[in-house]
Amino acid sequence: MLWLTWRRHRKPALFALAVLGLLAAVVVPTGLAMREKFDGYGLGACRAALGTASMVTQTEAVARCDSLGHQFQREFGNLQFAAVLFVVLPALIGVLFGAPLVAREVEQGTHRLVWTQGVSRLRWALTTFGLTGALTAVLAAGYALGVSWWFEPLVTASTGRLAFLAFDVQGIVPVAYTLFALALGIFAGTYWRRVVPAMALALAGYAVVRIAVEVLARPHYLPAQVRTFSPDGTQTPNPASGDWVLTQSVRDGAGQVVLPKAQIGPCPPGQCATDPGTTNWLEFQPGDRFWTFQGIEAGIFAVLTAALVYFAIRRVRTIA
Repeated sequence: MLWLTWRRHRKPALFALAVLGLLAAVVVPTGLAMREKFDGYGLGACRAALGTASMVTQTEAVARCDSLGHQFQREFGNLQFAAVLFVVLPALIGVLFGAPLVAREVEQGTHRLVWTQGVSRLRWALTTFGLTGALTAVLAAGYALGVSWWFEPLVTASTGRLAFLAFDVQGIVPVAYTLFALALGIFAGTYWRRVVPAMALALAGYAVVRIAVEVLARPHYLPAQVRTFSPDGTQTPNPASGDWVLTQSVRDGAGQVVLPKAQIGPCPPGQCATDPGTTNWLEFQPGDRFWTFQGIEAGIFAVLTAALVYFAIRRVRTIA
C-alpha cells in the first residue's frame, strides 16, 4: 500500500523538490551576501548593544544604529518582495499534493478499483493521507529553516520578527500553514471531485483563512501593551527591541489624537513646539512574544488541519 501510494504521487513530490532546489539556488547566494553586509556594517554588534528593552535613551549610538539599519534596508529592502513568494509557496505545495489525492481518483474512476481490492476506504485514506502528510511536513520543515536563515538579517535590521510578512515565513508556522493547505486540498477534493476546481477551491479557502487569522486574530493573541513618552524627553523606542507596533499617534493632554500614525521627538526641552501635555502614544506587542505567538498560531492551524482530515475521511467513506 505504501509503495503504491508513493508511485502514484511521486511526480508532485519530485516537482516540489525541484522547486525547493531552485529556491535554494536563489536563497543561498543572496543570504550570504546579506549576512556579509550585515556583519560589515556592524549591525549585529550595534543591535546587541541596544538590548531588547522597548525604550532606550536617545544617544548618538542609538541614532547611528538606526541609521545603519536604514542603510541596510535601502540596499536589500527590495528582497522583501521575494517574501511574498515564500508566503504563497506553502499553499502551492499543500494544494498540489492535497487536492488530487481524492479528486483525481474519483475523476478518473479509479477509486472503484482501488477500494474494492481488499483495502478498506479507511485504510486507504489513513495510508495515503499519512504518507503525503509526512512527506509534506519534511519538505515544509526544510523550507522553513532555509527561509528563516535567509530572512534573519532583513528582519533584524528592520521591524522585527513579529511584523506582518516576517512572522509568516519564520519559525514553525510555515510548516503549520503547509499542512493546513494539504488538508484543505484533500477536503476540497472530497467535496468537488475534479482536480482543477478542487485546487481553486482550496487556494481560495486558504487565502481567506490565512488573511482572517493574520488580520483579525494575531494582534489579539495576548493583550497589547501601551506606552506613552514625552516628545521633550530623552526616551525613544528601541529599534532593536523587535516590538510589533500596532498603532502609534501623538495625543494632547486630554488624550485626543492630534497626529495619527506619527511620532514626535525626542527633542531638546522646549524645542518640539508642542502644547503642554502632548505625548507620543504606542500600542504594541513586545518582541519577546515571538515564539509564544508562533505556538498559538501553529496550534490554531494544527486544529484546523486535524478537523479537515477528519471530515475528509468521513466524506471518503460516503463516496459512491
